[in-house]
Amino acid sequence: MLLLLRASLATVLSAAAMMSALPAIAARGANATLSARLQQALNAEDRVQALSALMAPDQAETLIERFRRFSKRFPETRWAVRPGQSLADGRSTVNLAVSGTRQQDGLSYSFKAKQRLAFSTDGGLITGQEVLSDQSVLTSASKPLPISLLIPDTVLTGSRYDVDVVLDQPLGKALLAGGLIAVTPQQVLAQQSPDVQLEPLGGGGLFKSVQAPFQPGPQTWAALLVHPDGVITVSKRVQVVDDRSQLTP
Repeated sequence: MLLLLRASLATVLSAAAMMSALPAIAARGANATLSARLQQALNAEDRVQALSALMAPDQAETLIERFRRFSKRFPETRWAVRPGQSLADGRSTVNLAVSGTRQQDGLSYSFKAKQRLAFSTDGGLITGQEVLSDQSVLTSASKPLPISLLIPDTVLTGSRYDVDVVLDQPLGKALLAGGLIAVTPQQVLAQQSPDVQLEPLGGGGLFKSVQAPFQPGPQTWAALLVHPDGVITVSKRVQVVDDRSQLTP
């Protein structure tokens, strides 16, 4: 069970690290054109070669290595890329989503992740990017275990907010255990699996009240829920801001 938990955390952190590097690619034309080209490359038969053809040379090595590591953990995936609304400062945004399933050792693995990114361009190349929101969910179970993530994308510095991972189906007589831990940016990039302390949970999910740091920046959480039918692993990046106008509605 411990190996399964650590492998699950490694998978969601691998996705977070790899997706964070995706915007650093060559981009020409409108935002919608960039989205279409990126989606085509990510779903190509030879994804590594297709992505390499889109990326600036100085950005290719890091992304391709992360992509290979992620693909080994979850080889069957489907990507969707959609243009988003521009920000007040004029930067364009892109919405990325990836999903996949596989069967192994009698368990059904279901993986879903999504990310919203802001980027700027110069001379046809994306020169800067910012992760606005990011979350991943990996379920390894003998039957579906749908959940709802009730976690904000943005919060104010120093504020308290809720991190809730809720099972959509009643527990009945089943017992549930889980835990939550903060993950550093270094752990995300290195795809390191933190040790999560599990404790009995009641009420059909994990419900935690946490505090945002007093400095703006990202705050990433990793959560584990252990159910008799399987394991649910969650990674969520929350953006901490010091201006109410930056809060996501």
